Amino acid sequence: MAYRKLGRDNKHRRSMLATQTKQVIMNESIKTTETRAKETRKFVDKMITYGKKGDLVSRRKALAFLHNDKEVANKLFNDLAKRYENRNGGYTQILKLGERRGDDSMMVILKLVDEESKTEVKAAKKEEAPKKVEAKEEKKADTKKEAKKDVKKETK
Repeated sequence: MAYRKLGRDNKHRRSMLATQTKQVIMNESIKTTETRAKETRKFVDKMITYGKKGDLVSRRKALAFLHNDKEVANKLFNDLAKRYENRNGGYTQILKLGERRGDDSMMVILKLVDEESKTEVKAAKKEEAPKKVEAKEEKKADTKKEAKKDVKKETK
């Protein structure tokens, strides 16, 4: 089989993954075990891809998987689709926390990648670069003016 069974039967596993997917979409991060996070990540990416398509078929597929939760679907199709419109996959990130005390299973945080902050950082860097160049040019101009003044003083 190409998926993790997670010690559950089919209906329970599907329901659990749908619930975790809804929680990731609404809260933008959840704390869970590593194997559940890896399996949930597939469905979160699929739902965001549906949101980016935005057509009726995609909306119906997303609603069918998300147990007809219209609030989650609206956030998915309105907010997240716009946030990730320039990104081709890789919408989630897994951060390892450590082992759980009771059974030593690896705990992780599954969260959505902050696409907006990265673009803002890139834009800020682009804005800062011309300012540095302008400051260097001003310093050069000031030193040239001072050098001309020194030359005039020496000639007098």
